[in-house]
Amino acid sequence: MRRWMAAALGVAIVAATAGCVNVSAPDKPIEINLNINITQEVVYRLDGEAKSLIQQNPGIF
Repeated sequence: MRRWMAAALGVAIVAATAGCVNVSAPDKPIEINLNINITQEVVYRLDGEAKSLIQQNPGIF
């Protein structure tokens, strides 16, 4: 039983140290192309009293 546990521990240690991950920067710059379409729609309603006030005093705006 002890030999089996020792062997399993040895395999686990070898497996843990065997992997290697390399991270390096790319040779060319990273290019990000975004195709964005922004549409804005403005809807306004003017109160009848405010509309008549503006028509009577066009110079206030």
